[in-house]
Amino acid sequence: MMSHWIIAPVVLPAIMGALIVLLMRHDLLLQRIFSLAATLALIAIATALLIAASNEGPEMYRLGNWPAPFGIVLMLDRLSAMMVMLTAVLAVAVQLYAIGTGWDARGRHFHALFQFQLMGICGAFLTGDAFNLFVFFEVLLIASYGLMIHGGGKNRLRAGVQYIAFNLVGSSLFLFALATVYSVTGTLNIADLAVKVPLLPEGDAGLFRVAAVMLMLVFAIKGALVPLQFWLPGTYANAPGVVAALFAVMTKIGAYAMIRFGVMVLPPDSPAMGSLIADLLLPSAIATLIIGAIGVLGASTLSRLAAFAAIASMGTLFLAISAFTPAATAAGLYYMVHSTFAGAALFLITDLVISRRAHDRLDHALPPIAQSGLISALFMLSAIATAGMPPLSGFIGKLLVMDALRAQAALIWPVILGTSLLMILGMARAGSTLFWKAHASAPTEAPTHRPEGLAFVAVFGLLGALIVWTVMAGPITTWLEATAVALHDPSAYIAANALPPLPQEVK
Repeated sequence: MMSHWIIAPVVLPAIMGALIVLLMRHDLLLQRIFSLAATLALIAIATALLIAASNEGPEMYRLGNWPAPFGIVLMLDRLSAMMVMLTAVLAVAVQLYAIGTGWDARGRHFHALFQFQLMGICGAFLTGDAFNLFVFFEVLLIASYGLMIHGGGKNRLRAGVQYIAFNLVGSSLFLFALATVYSVTGTLNIADLAVKVPLLPEGDAGLFRVAAVMLMLVFAIKGALVPLQFWLPGTYANAPGVVAALFAVMTKIGAYAMIRFGVMVLPPDSPAMGSLIADLLLPSAIATLIIGAIGVLGASTLSRLAAFAAIASMGTLFLAISAFTPAATAAGLYYMVHSTFAGAALFLITDLVISRRAHDRLDHALPPIAQSGLISALFMLSAIATAGMPPLSGFIGKLLVMDALRAQAALIWPVILGTSLLMILGMARAGSTLFWKAHASAPTEAPTHRPEGLAFVAVFGLLGALIVWTVMAGPITTWLEATAVALHDPSAYIAANALPPLPQEVK
């Protein structure tokens, strides 16, 4: 039993962020040491939580010892433990890159904001209450805005304002949706909602459907789902590369919330919802994938290419989610982890290019950059992973999604295969412009750049994680299938909240 350790991924970064601001704000070396140590400790805690969730099933932690649904609760299950682990591993890679390149020295309070960001992300994954999901959304929004404008610049500030404006709209809509849900059900505890929603009378069920659609719109904004994806290309393309890499997990919060609510509170077989959510999600996911792939093909800069690749990956992920079946959910979870590491690696490689060339335009060839051979090899690996080519995990992830959706193969398979081809062409165009054609105008002296060993360790680490995800695909998918089955049968999750079980006809 992990019990009190469940709150550690929230408390640890919160305390460390406060200590950095109060005691270390004038000493960058101390900030680096303590912040990295805290993130490494987060990996150790996440590992223990993942093992416990795999072996013991869902477990609840009561803040203030108030019972659910009246008190604030955190819930540990296989999905939340996996997402906390994903966040911790990504955070270490991003921190190593920030320290290795000196990005953390280009503005104030980077490490404090970084820790508060981790607090918000981990809290969003662990909370068992819809209102506290909103609270943690706001925590990570505030921290992410500070990180977004880290280092200054007019374009970055403009993109940051656009980013926070879109998210404030989403936050307002979230509050309206939560107020409506509470007025109908009298609770915001997720497990309690899973029990009460199927029993709503028809009049209340109609009002709840309106609230549910609003909730899905909020999660679609967070997940950059068409037609609510407009904030992402400008935001990610103008954010510091190290920050955009961390943001690779933030869009997954929208997908995580969609899975959590979609399979527990709003399942397609629910008498209160029917297939409404799935019917809305499928065409939007297809449009997201197509727009992302076209954006990759037509991107004018490497930063925008990486941003549109992130949109395309969310389209593939939401395609899997839209089926709301255990097989599709397992495939989506496999692809979610893959796309997080692949997207983060691509953003970091983009930053390596920009730091050596001052820009990343793709409209004409320029002289080669320092360490061109190594960076081009890293770009090729990340491009293969992002586009979904064999042998890396992107190919396996897309195969799993296609297999899980074979009942709709005539519609979905051509979209996945066609967009993969567009992304391959876009990545090949970018690589040839940046690295191959550059040697046609090679300078007389080889370009040089200061050593950035930690930065390359971070990129190699992310690509190494993709290789592990590929090699271990068999046991990983077996574990994910068990996770998906547990998600689609919420009885254990509800029992961990000590709530009445679901009615037999609803299970």
